[in-house]
Amino acid sequence: MLEEDSDQTYENVLAEIQSFELPIEATLRSVYDDQPNAHKKFMEKLDNCIRNHDKEIEKMCNFHHQGFVDAITELLKVRTDAEKLKVQVTDTNRRFQDAGKEVVVQTEDIIRCRIQQRNITTVVEKLQLCLPVLEMYTKLKEQMSAKRYYSALKTMEQLENVYFPRVSQYRFCQLMIENLPKLREDIKEISMSDLKDFLESIRKHSNKIGEAAMKQAQQQKTFSVALQKQNNVKFGRHMYINDRITEERNEIVLKHTFEEEDENEEEVLTVQELVDFSPVYRCLHIYSALGDEETFENYYRKQRKKQARLVLQPQSNMHETVDGYRRYFTQIVGFFVVEDHILHVTQGLVTRAYTDELWNMALSKIIAVLRAHSGYGFPVNRLFDLLFEIRDQYNETLLKKWATVFRDIFEEDNYSPIPITNEEEYKIVISKFPFQDPDLEKQSFPKKFPMSQSVPHIYIQVKEFIYASLKFSESLHRSSTEIDDMLRKSTNLLLTRTLNSCLLNLIRKPHIGLTELVQIIINTTHLEQACKYLEDFITNITNISQETVHTTRLYGLSTFKDARHAAEGEIYTKLNQKIDEFVQLADYDWTMSEPDGRASGYLMDLINFLRSIFQVFTHLPGKVAQTACMSACQHLSTSLMQMLLDSDLKQISMGAIQQFNLDVIQCELFASSEPVPGFQGDTLQLAFIDLRQLLDLFMVWDWSTYLADYGQPASKYLRVNPNTALTLLEKMKDTSKKNNIFAQFRKNDRDKQKLIETVMKQLRSLVNGMSQHT
Repeated sequence: MLEEDSDQTYENVLAEIQSFELPIEATLRSVYDDQPNAHKKFMEKLDNCIRNHDKEIEKMCNFHHQGFVDAITELLKVRTDAEKLKVQVTDTNRRFQDAGKEVVVQTEDIIRCRIQQRNITTVVEKLQLCLPVLEMYTKLKEQMSAKRYYSALKTMEQLENVYFPRVSQYRFCQLMIENLPKLREDIKEISMSDLKDFLESIRKHSNKIGEAAMKQAQQQKTFSVALQKQNNVKFGRHMYINDRITEERNEIVLKHTFEEEDENEEEVLTVQELVDFSPVYRCLHIYSALGDEETFENYYRKQRKKQARLVLQPQSNMHETVDGYRRYFTQIVGFFVVEDHILHVTQGLVTRAYTDELWNMALSKIIAVLRAHSGYGFPVNRLFDLLFEIRDQYNETLLKKWATVFRDIFEEDNYSPIPITNEEEYKIVISKFPFQDPDLEKQSFPKKFPMSQSVPHIYIQVKEFIYASLKFSESLHRSSTEIDDMLRKSTNLLLTRTLNSCLLNLIRKPHIGLTELVQIIINTTHLEQACKYLEDFITNITNISQETVHTTRLYGLSTFKDARHAAEGEIYTKLNQKIDEFVQLADYDWTMSEPDGRASGYLMDLINFLRSIFQVFTHLPGKVAQTACMSACQHLSTSLMQMLLDSDLKQISMGAIQQFNLDVIQCELFASSEPVPGFQGDTLQLAFIDLRQLLDLFMVWDWSTYLADYGQPASKYLRVNPNTALTLLEKMKDTSKKNNIFAQFRKNDRDKQKLIETVMKQLRSLVNGMSQHT
């Protein structure tokens, strides 16, 4: 049993050795450590194992030997073929190499040509990209050489914005870019040098420019006077045939006048012909293109102000001769002629405010010079007359300006009372317009001022106008009384002509409705009340009391009264037009047999409209509201009467008369409801008295009373005209069967038909009698 275990152990050890697991020291050590003579036994087992493996190897070799031999034999056979194939491949390769040498050379040539072609294409593309840049830069150089500096600046902008970005990677482009700022500075220096030469030139030639301008103005004045005389002569030729000698003499004088003007016309040059303004235009355009327009404007104005002071400075011997005064004034005129030309042909270089400033400075200096030298015996009254004429023209200019201001204010107004929600808003309005109403002050917020937003704006603008007029008047160095008179007259012109005209034009505009007209009347009332505050305002400025005998009063009362009358007239007209629009919606069935039992829809809508409008009229003066209400009722009554008597209406049934009567009853109820307070008794209902008596006559059919009492002051149907009654009766006397009343007459009592004929005959007699009497 022990021996079997030992054999098994050796078998395991051999198995482990054959498994090639390393290291095997532990395995071999276990063999020798277990038993004595273990080594011998193990070696025997090992020898047996080796012999077994050798036998297996020998069997395997014997089994595969024949195949190995066959493989070797096949390889020996293939060896000869392989050597032949090697020779053939070597020969083929040699021949291919020989044949491909020329192809390789040609291929290399093609590659080299392709590279060259690509390089040429690239060069052409780059040159095409660079050529426009070079051409533009060449153009820039040519423009600089030709002194076309503004065009050169535009070319620089094109280069920087369009062309340089395309070729910015090239060195020549960088050089060009670096050179542009220097070119710009050169252009600025050159243009500024030209401007300085221009300023020096016009300073030297201001006298000549002034003389030319004054001659030209004199020619125009002479021509206008001569033309006026010629027109007067032509007019007189038709009116006074006997004055032939005078006419021929006038024609001879006119002929000589025109001949002298033709001879002198060639000698007088305009300012454009005397002065070359191109340096100014060029310099302005250049600085504008460089984005430095403000610098140029400031420089120009500063230099011209200096020149203005030099021009206004009189020479020491000016007062010795009239010619000295003439030269003094001609150079001043020349200076302002140039500035006026610059003002009208450039945008922004010279502004109206700038020229006004120079002109005010010139006037102050001229007046001071004349006052200083007037003691030498030279009269200056004509110059002061000229200044007053200029003042009048200045006021006319102000009036035109403020007309635009007023129109803008009226356009922006919403024509509704000014709403205020707190004390701060209330104080803002009060600070702009002098409004006093204790009842409004007691009301809690929110509340409304009665006037619209245009009223405080108009008031403020009138004060601004007074300030503007004062600015010129103060420069005349007149007394406070004269200045006060000037301001009041100018303000009166503003109120009576400018503001009044704007108000009348506003009132006549088609889009101004009844509500807007009511608000305009309210606005004019408050503006009229504010005129006394404007008078106080002028008094505070001039310190001249209103109690002075010769103090001019403001005509605000007449101005705003005219505007209110025009607005009232428009209210009456538009209200009547609105009534006509509703009446046109009437759609009566004039042949109806029975009435609807209620008033027509169009009439109820019209009455509701009138009620809402007359509620708005409560803010108007009582007389205006009452007149509008009475006018509306009378117009409605007239329109209804015309509807009954319309010649196109051929037939009216009694049912239609009854329906019409229901509508008239609604009109009378409306009149009796006192839509506008202030009417006494049934005054407003009398507007429908003609309709009422006519309808009562036909409803009651009381012809005997009408005919018996006709012409009597106490007649029940005093307002019924026979012609009107006859016209309506003829419309009802249709013999067709559609007329129910006459059908009934024919059935029940033929005597009544005869009565109708008799009534119509008597009515015709009354109408004929009235015609003969007339």
